[in-house]
Amino acid sequence: MSSMDIKKEVGNRLKESRRATGYTQSMVAKELFMTQQQYSRFENGIFELNYSQLITVCALFDVSADYLLGIKTY
Repeated sequence: MSSMDIKKEVGNRLKESRRATGYTQSMVAKELFMTQQQYSRFENGIFELNYSQLITVCALFDVSADYLLGIKTY
C-alpha cells in the first residue's frame, strides 16, 4: 500500500469515527488547536497526524491507533 493510500485510509477512518461520535470538524479542530480547514486536510488524506494528534483523536473518538492506522479493523 502506498503512502497516499494510507493517508486516504486514515482520513476515511478519522471521518467515520468523528461522525460516529457526533463531533463536527470544528469541534475536533479546536481540540487539536487548529482551524477546521487544517483538520479537514487530515480527513482528506493530505496531511498526516503526528503522535500527539493521534493520541488526542484516539481518546476523543474512543478508538485505537491500530484502528485509525488500518492495522486492525473492528
